[in-house]
Amino acid sequence: MAAITASMVAELRGKTDAPMMECKKALTEAEGNMEKAEELLRVKLGNKAGKAAARITAEGVVASFIEGTTGALLEVNCETDFVTKNDSFLALTRAAVELIAKNNPADVTALGALAYSQDGFGPTLEDVRKGLIGKIGENMSFRRFKRFASGARLASYVHGTRIGVVVEFEGDEAAAKDVAMHVAAMKPVALSSADVPAELVARERSVAAAKAEEDRKTAEAAGKPVQSAEIVAKRVEGGVQKFLKEVSLYNQAFVKNDKQSVEQMLKERGTTVKSFTLYVVGEGIEKKVDDFAAEVAAQVAAAKQGA
Repeated sequence: MAAITASMVAELRGKTDAPMMECKKALTEAEGNMEKAEELLRVKLGNKAGKAAARITAEGVVASFIEGTTGALLEVNCETDFVTKNDSFLALTRAAVELIAKNNPADVTALGALAYSQDGFGPTLEDVRKGLIGKIGENMSFRRFKRFASGARLASYVHGTRIGVVVEFEGDEAAAKDVAMHVAAMKPVALSSADVPAELVARERSVAAAKAEEDRKTAEAAGKPVQSAEIVAKRVEGGVQKFLKEVSLYNQAFVKNDKQSVEQMLKERGTTVKSFTLYVVGEGIEKKVDDFAAEVAAQVAAAKQGA
């Protein structure tokens, strides 16, 4: 009979997320045949075998890599903040962002197919990801990335591990790094007011109009003078313009000197920002809020059924 090693058990767990003992039993029954053992587990455990792959990954890290005028920004997600400090997880992240810059994968699937080995797993990045899921015991996923190779110079800033920025620029590198830091702090949505997405402008205009209508009704109910439609329209447009200045990079007050705008700072330092990319970990992912009491009760009920 083939010897069942710990690495074989870990590999099978990474593929199925089945308990360690179940993996060992399946490998023993399959006499070390990995594919047969995986099939046995899926028959026995059904969809439970892929439980980890379905869990929400709203934590994680952002990493950047720059080499000359080529670079990349990547977000890798996991389930808990604890894993973001795991050396194997961080090594996977660093390797992945470098692979993106050097290989230009079309998407996350193509990224996973790139050659890479780590911690006894491989020969692809996806194989390592699956292996680490089993080793660490948490789901993890490559969520999104962007590669930079336009020929412009690149500067990056990563705040801790949760916020990452890459700036494409021409001019002074120190100024560009200051802009990257500014973007991480102030989170603009566009370079200029004209670049702010139309849907955001429409939403802000709707909010301003609703607020003006609420003020009109309040004044009317109190017997106070009601503003004319023309004045209301000007108020709404004023609110929209204020919003555009607040969310556009060039118009924002520079974080290191709020007496000047970012645009003024860049002009003073002879620098042009062509684009910026901002990633915030978990942005847009709905986090699961666990009901601990309900979870314990469910586990007790399941144990009783299995007894």
